[in-house]
Amino acid sequence: MDRVSSFDEPLKKLLGGATAKVMAEHLDLHTVGDLLHHYPRRYEERGKLTALADLPLDEHVTVVAQVADARILMFNNGRGKRLEVTLTDGSGRLQLVFFGHGVHKPHKELLPGRQAMFAGKVSVFNRKMQLAHPTYQLLDASDADEATEAVDAFAGRLLPIYPACKQLDSWRIAKAVDAVLPSAQDAVDPLPASLREGRGFTPLPEALLKVHRPQTKADVEDAKARLKWDEAFVLQVALARRRYADTQLPAVARRPVTDGLLDAFDAKLPFTLTEGQQKVSKEIFDDLATEHPMHRLLQGEVGSGKTMVALRAMLTVVDAGGQAAMLAPTEVLAQQHHRSITEMMGELAEGGMLGGSDRGTKVVLLTGSMGMAARRQALLDLVTGEAGIVIGTHALIEDKVQFHDLGLVVVDEQHRFGVEQRDALRSKGKQPPHLLVMTATPIPRTVAMTVFGDLETSVLDQLPAGRSPIASHVVPAKDKPHFLARAWERVREEVENGHQAYVVCPRIGEDAEEAEGKKGKAKKKAPEEDPEKRPPLAVLEIADELRKGALAGLTVEVLHGRMHPDEKDDVMRRFAAGDVDVLVATTVIEVGVNVPNATAMVIMDADRFGVSQLHQLRGRVGRGSAPGLCLLVSEAHEASPARARLSAVAATLDGFELSRIDLEQRREGDVLGQAQSGVRSSLRMLTVIDDEEVIAAAREEAVAIVAADPELEHLPELRTVLAALLDKDREEYLDKG
Repeated sequence: MDRVSSFDEPLKKLLGGATAKVMAEHLDLHTVGDLLHHYPRRYEERGKLTALADLPLDEHVTVVAQVADARILMFNNGRGKRLEVTLTDGSGRLQLVFFGHGVHKPHKELLPGRQAMFAGKVSVFNRKMQLAHPTYQLLDASDADEATEAVDAFAGRLLPIYPACKQLDSWRIAKAVDAVLPSAQDAVDPLPASLREGRGFTPLPEALLKVHRPQTKADVEDAKARLKWDEAFVLQVALARRRYADTQLPAVARRPVTDGLLDAFDAKLPFTLTEGQQKVSKEIFDDLATEHPMHRLLQGEVGSGKTMVALRAMLTVVDAGGQAAMLAPTEVLAQQHHRSITEMMGELAEGGMLGGSDRGTKVVLLTGSMGMAARRQALLDLVTGEAGIVIGTHALIEDKVQFHDLGLVVVDEQHRFGVEQRDALRSKGKQPPHLLVMTATPIPRTVAMTVFGDLETSVLDQLPAGRSPIASHVVPAKDKPHFLARAWERVREEVENGHQAYVVCPRIGEDAEEAEGKKGKAKKKAPEEDPEKRPPLAVLEIADELRKGALAGLTVEVLHGRMHPDEKDDVMRRFAAGDVDVLVATTVIEVGVNVPNATAMVIMDADRFGVSQLHQLRGRVGRGSAPGLCLLVSEAHEASPARARLSAVAATLDGFELSRIDLEQRREGDVLGQAQSGVRSSLRMLTVIDDEEVIAAAREEAVAIVAADPELEHLPELRTVLAALLDKDREEYLDKG
C-alpha cells in the first residue's frame, strides 16, 4: 500500500502551510494526488518572437529586448511599490510593470543594458503598451549560440495555465506542481492491463507528466485521451457495481391484474395512448413484475404524457396489493398532480367512499401546509392501506408518515430532489420499493449515462394527438420598444379569442419595508448607474403596470412562492376554470401546471433564465387544440451570448437539442447539480457533452468487468482507486441514487 501513500501526502508537508491553506480553502486541493489531478485549463504558446513595433493587443507574446531603464515608484501613501522597466529592441519601446512582492527579484536582475526574453499578455495603460508581471529569462550576451538556443527553448515551450484563484495565480500553482511531480511515478493505475494495452494507452505516470509539462501539443492530446478514459471508466465501474447490487436486492413483484383498477381506468380514457406511452408502459410493467427493485428514469418532452404513464404504473401496483407514492418538488405541483389524477380517475379515485367505484382506491394529498384534521385522516388512510395512491411534497418523508405496503415511489422532476430525500421515502417500504424517476428536462444521452447511470432509461419523445405547435419569438425590448407594445396587443387578442395568458418574471418583488431599505442604499450610489445592473423585473410591479396600462380591463392575477398555499391553490383553480385572463407568475408554474386554454406566454427578462427553464416554461402553453405563442422579452444586446441563447430557444422545440445547447454553454457543473456533486468533483478532464464516445465505450468495458468480477477481487488497483473516489460522501451518494 506504500504506492498510494505519496498521493495521500498532505500538501502542507511539501509546500508549506500558507500555500497549502490557500489551496485547501480556495481550490479544494488537500493532498499530492489532488494537486496532480488539478490539470491545466489550457496551454499558452509563448509564440515565436515578436518585434516591439508589431505587438498585437490582448495577445500573449514573447519578445527579446534590452532594458533601457528601470525605476521603483511608490504609491498609496508609500504603502505600495511598483517597478517600471522600459525595454527597447531597436524597433520600438515597451513598458513592463511589477507590483508588490513581485518587485524584488526583477529589481535586482533587470538592470539597464541587460538583455532578456519576456513573455506575457499585451495590455494598454495610460495609452502605452505594457506587459504586467511577465515571465522572463536573462540571456548571456557573451555566448551568441547559447543565447539563440535559450530563445528557441523559451519561446517554443507550452506554458500550462491552471485554474487559479485570486489568492494564488497560475504560475505559483505551476511551481507547486513542479514540487509534487516526482510523485506521479507512484500513481496507481486503475485500468486493467488488458484494457490498457488493447486500447494503446500511455501509462498513467507518463500521462500525468505529459499533461503538466508537455513538450508538444501531441503530448497534451495523448495525456488527455488517457486521463479522460480513467475518469469515465472509474465512474462507470462505480455505477455498474451499483446496478449489479440493485439486482441482488429483494422486492415484491407487482404484476398486472386483469379486470382490475388499471383496466377500468384504461376503458374510460377518452383517447388512445401514443405508441411511445405504450412502449414505455411495457418497459415499466416488465420491471415491476421482477423480484428486484425497478430503478428507471422516465424522461420526455414537455407535455409528452409522462404523468399518464406514471399513473398507469401506480394503478398496476395498487392492483397488485401495494401502495404508490408520488413525490413532487412544490406544493403547487403536488396539488396540481392530485387534482389532475383524481380528475382522470373520476369515481375510481373514491374507493370506499359513497358513489366511488368498488374497484377504486383512495387518492390522498399530503403537504406541509394541510390542516391538522385533513393531515391526520391522510396519515390514517396510508397506514391502514385505505389510500392506494398518495401525492405529496417532502412532507411524505417525515418520520410520522407510515405506509401499509409501499410498492412504488415516483419522483417528479428529479433535479429538484436531493438523493437523501429519495432514499428516505424508499426506506418506508417493508422491502425496497420500485422507483420511477420522472424528468421533464430532456437529458442528453451522455449525461443520462453519467449522472443517472444507475437507472435504466425510458424516453417519451412523441407528443400526444391534439397538442398544438408553439411559435416562439424574441422581443428585443430595448432596441425595438414597439415590439413589446405589440406583444401586449397579442396577449389581448388571445384573451378576446377566449383564451388565457401567462406573464413570467424572474422575481416576486419587494414588500414596503424592503423597498425602503433599498431606497436608503440607492441614495448613496453614484448617479450614473449602469442600466445593465438593474434588478430583474418583478411579478408585483409588472402585474400592477399591466392592470393600469397595456392590459387594463382584463382580469390580471399574481402567483408566487410567498403566497399562502390556499391562496396559491385558489388562484390556480380560478385560472384553470377560465375566471382569470392573465396570470403574472414566477417560475412556480414551470412544471406540471396544465391549463389547456392558456395559449400565450410572455417571459420578461428572458435572458435571466436558463435554456431548459425557458423550454419548461414554454411547455405550459399549446396544451390544447389552439396553437401556442411564447414571447421572450429581453433587453440584452443583439450580439450578446444571452441573445444567442434566446434565439436558440426560439429556433427549436426539440428539448433534447436544447439540453445539449444548455450543457455546452453552462458546462456540467450547473447541470449535474448539488445532488451529483460527488460525481462532478471526480470529473476534471471529462466533459460529458463532448466525450460521448469515451463514456459509451467505458460503460461497455465497465459492465463486462463487473459482470465477471463484481467484487473486483482480481483488480486490486481498480478497487484502490474506487475507494479513493468514493470517499464517504460519494459512496453515500451512489448508494442512495
